[in-house]
Amino acid sequence: MAITVGVFGAAGRMGATVCRAVDEATDLDLVAAVDPGAAGELLGRVANIDTDLEIAGRPEHLEVGPDVMVDFTHLEAARSNLAWCASHGVHAVVGTTGFTPEDLASFRETFVNSNCLIAPNFAIGAILMMRFAEMASPWFETAEVLEFHHDAKLDAPSGTAMLTVERMAAASSDWAPDPTRTEVVEGARGGQGPGGIRVHSMRMRGMVAHQEVVLGTTGQTLTIRHDSYDRSSFMPGVVLGCRRIASHSGVTIGLDSFLDESA
Repeated sequence: MAITVGVFGAAGRMGATVCRAVDEATDLDLVAAVDPGAAGELLGRVANIDTDLEIAGRPEHLEVGPDVMVDFTHLEAARSNLAWCASHGVHAVVGTTGFTPEDLASFRETFVNSNCLIAPNFAIGAILMMRFAEMASPWFETAEVLEFHHDAKLDAPSGTAMLTVERMAAASSDWAPDPTRTEVVEGARGGQGPGGIRVHSMRMRGMVAHQEVVLGTTGQTLTIRHDSYDRSSFMPGVVLGCRRIASHSGVTIGLDSFLDESA
């Protein structure tokens, strides 16, 4: 039996790409497309877009209700969307970033009858980039992260960059201090993340999502880079999340465990 899927933010670039990916997967069935800014529009041949979350998600309105809702919206909308999923026993696969520790604690309390995956990045290569950076960290004393995104991205640093730095800091506590004493231009050294690791954010037209992790030690550096050139790069991870979410209880941060299960 196919897994039924709904999409929040269905008219946006990411939402529309998710809808197409779900429609193309033989074991997934798109049953709800929700976007308040595009009520009544047709999303290609796959779904009508509905403005009302309650209407779009109610089994009595649909022939079949969604097992999973995918969210690529913005922070305030996602908080509301996830609350709805938790209260209706619907699994959530979430690519929205910027949640606070308080948000995550709330999700862990409310997702008791369904599960929630929050992944800063669904590109398989990006997940491997983070894992490689974590593996390399104990062997280097200095590191910086540079992330590059399109000019419509609202938050900085990206969720991927922050999760990368958190994992690197957890893997090693032996990071050299920043030698900088004078910033000619304020902020030139970027932001300081966990472990004192510096994070730099670039926003530019023509880009999608890119990240470099640069690590250095005596006489050598190591650069780990991942590039997403098109939003389709995230879709294998999103589809995998929809397929596997029912077997991952509670709230899961990051796609790693889903990859391990599939290996």
